[in-house]
Amino acid sequence: MTQIIGIIGSGLVGKAVAHLAVAAGYNVVISNSRGPETLTGLVEELGPRARAGTVDGAIAAGDIVSVAIPLATFEALPGDKFAEKVVLDQTNYYPGMGGFRRTDLDLGELTSSELIQQHLRGAKVVKGLHNLSWIHMAANARLRGDANRTTLPIAGDDVAAKEAATRFIEAIGYDVVDAGSLADSWRIEPNTPIYFWRYAPVVPRGVSGDEAKRIYQQPGKAVSREEARRLIAATERPSTIGGTLDGMPQVHIDLFLEQASADTIKT
Repeated sequence: MTQIIGIIGSGLVGKAVAHLAVAAGYNVVISNSRGPETLTGLVEELGPRARAGTVDGAIAAGDIVSVAIPLATFEALPGDKFAEKVVLDQTNYYPGMGGFRRTDLDLGELTSSELIQQHLRGAKVVKGLHNLSWIHMAANARLRGDANRTTLPIAGDDVAAKEAATRFIEAIGYDVVDAGSLADSWRIEPNTPIYFWRYAPVVPRGVSGDEAKRIYQQPGKAVSREEARRLIAATERPSTIGGTLDGMPQVHIDLFLEQASADTIKT
C-alpha cells in the first residue's frame, strides 16, 4: 500500500521533501499557513501523486508528517492534532533567527526536538532530514547500491517511529544511522561535525560569486555509515548551542539566508 507523506511547510525544504517523496512513489499532501489555494502551481509541478491540503488535513492524512518550518514558528502547529503520528522534525535552532530565542535551548536543558515533542502531544517525533540544505537534499540523493549514496542521521525515542522514518529516508535516496534518543539529538544539531557542511562541496576562496554558487550547488562527498557513526560518537557538546553564521564563506551565508527567508515567508 502506498504511504502518504503529510508535509507542513511549502518553502524550499518542504518542496524538496515533496519532490523526493513523489519520485520515490509516495503520495504527498502538502500544506502551509496560507491555505491550499496558494499551492496550485506546486501541486501541478509535483504531479498526480500530490495534492494540497490544510495543515490539519496534512496531519490527518500523513502516515509520516514532515515538519519543514522554521523553529521560531513551532507554536503555530496544532499540538493536539498529532497524537500517534510519526513526525519527521526538520527544524533547527538558530538563536535569534526570526526573533526566536529560548534560555532552555541555549543552556542545553532540552534539545529543539524535545521542545517539538513537548508541543506535539502524543506524537512520535523523529529528528531527521534536517542536517543538509534543500539544495543538497536533492543533489545528494542516490539509489540503493550507488557508490556515492550518502548517510543521514536520525534520533528519536520511539523505536517503531524511527524504523518508519528510516524506511522513508532510505526510499528517497539515503542510508541512515541511529544517533540515539531525542535527548541525544544535540549530537546531530547545528554546530556539530555531521551538520550541513559535511554534505556540501568545498567552495574555494577567491572564486567569483557566480562560480561559488555553481560549485556549491553540486553534490557533496558521500558520507559512509561508518563515518557518520564516527562523527556522531566523537561529537562533544558545543559551548554555544544552535547554529551560527560566524565564519561561513559568503556564498554559504547568502544561500543559507535565501533558504531561511524563503521558508519563513512561504511556510
